[in-house]
Amino acid sequence: MDLELTGHRALITGSHRGTGEVIARRLAEEGATVIIHGFDAEAAAAVAASIPNAVAVAGDLLSDHGAARVWQDANDAGPVDILVNNYGTSDRGDFESTAAEAWHAMYEHNVLSATRLIGLALPRLRHAPWGRIINLGTAGTQRPGGRNPHYYAAKGALVTLTESLARELAGTAIRVNLVSPGIIHTPEVETSMRQTAAREGWGDDWTAIERQAVATRFPNAAGRFARREEIADLVCFLASHRADYIHGQNLFIDGGPN
Repeated sequence: MDLELTGHRALITGSHRGTGEVIARRLAEEGATVIIHGFDAEAAAAVAASIPNAVAVAGDLLSDHGAARVWQDANDAGPVDILVNNYGTSDRGDFESTAAEAWHAMYEHNVLSATRLIGLALPRLRHAPWGRIINLGTAGTQRPGGRNPHYYAAKGALVTLTESLARELAGTAIRVNLVSPGIIHTPEVETSMRQTAAREGWGDDWTAIERQAVATRFPNAAGRFARREEIADLVCFLASHRADYIHGQNLFIDGGPN
């Protein structure tokens, strides 16, 4: 299937590593020119150098000035018409010990980092013939755990933010959606699960560890973790002309209920 992304320019925040990098590579494979973003210029440039026609931008999305610089640099060589708000962070905590500052930080990293760029993108996108805004959330907003409430609360704001923005942009050519993954198999997650496996006596075979982790901690019908490539494929589809009738949705990619 041709997703018809040739000629489009996509800014993917936090794409200097991890899932954001995989999303950028998939978009590039589909023909889009991708703008790799990182807080560190060297890290962003290294990834961009490995992707044909990619460019790198660096900037701190936790400030208005930093976000404005990122948006300006991303549009220097041509207008961005796909914005993927992938950047975000998580943190450990609970209701008793997590200070107000940590709650504020989670909101800053996971919500305001996105709204700053959305606000910068809208003046041009509103009048453009086509545009996409894709936010990255988590399936945990539907089934939050008992730990890390400040993280889930911040990501939960992206659900209402996405729907509200979609309503505001009714009648325009912009499509806005939220992708909410379940637990993703990343190197960090595998390291954490291997540590758990050592404590629980699950052995050291990754397939067995993943099976036990799903059964005891992350139940889903697929019986495994998400792959980063699967998240990227969904983002690519939503970024494409094929998804023109999908708007204001929270799309879960979590292996299904169990």
